[in-house]
Amino acid sequence: MGINFPNDEIFLTTEEVLEYLQVNLRTVYRLIKAGKIPAVRVGRQWRFRKRDIDAWLDAQRPRGERAPAPADRAARPADHPRVLVVDDEASIRELLSKTLALAEYDVDTAPDGRAAIERLRLGHYDLLIADLKMPGLDGLSLIREAKRLKVDLPVIIITGFSTESSAIEAVNLGVAGYLTKPFRVPQVLAAAARALGE
Repeated sequence: MGINFPNDEIFLTTEEVLEYLQVNLRTVYRLIKAGKIPAVRVGRQWRFRKRDIDAWLDAQRPRGERAPAPADRAARPADHPRVLVVDDEASIRELLSKTLALAEYDVDTAPDGRAAIERLRLGHYDLLIADLKMPGLDGLSLIREAKRLKVDLPVIIITGFSTESSAIEAVNLGVAGYLTKPFRVPQVLAAAARALGE
């Protein structure tokens, strides 16, 4: 006699989870090991309850455009790299924020260069991801200022259209990587891991 699961008990294979979350295998194993997504071993395979994945995804919703309060900062685990995402397009900030949160990065966002500099002055970040073209303080000016505040801060730049001169200048400023719009989730995670030397 077979086991009857309730209708809402949909189980996903590892491959289906990779497709569903748009992440790589290493990230999924990190999440299982961290106890973030419950997995059931069936023979030599992992199975994931879809509602557990959905519940975990819901818990990852970006915290919005706020600088963390000091108490908030102290409560965070120290082993999660802190990333500041700066882009004047809300959709790009949200996509990057969700993507990086999936891979266990601690993410803050800023809508422009000035807000980003404030965040960099207030807190410690392990990685800066910034759009090159922003109104007001552009990406190159932000990178220069960020490097003044923290010389060894790795930076990834986002660009929709890379002009040769801005690309050369960004390289001269020591950027760790490039993301060209439109980008996909695995590219973001790979660039972040490379920039942080993971």
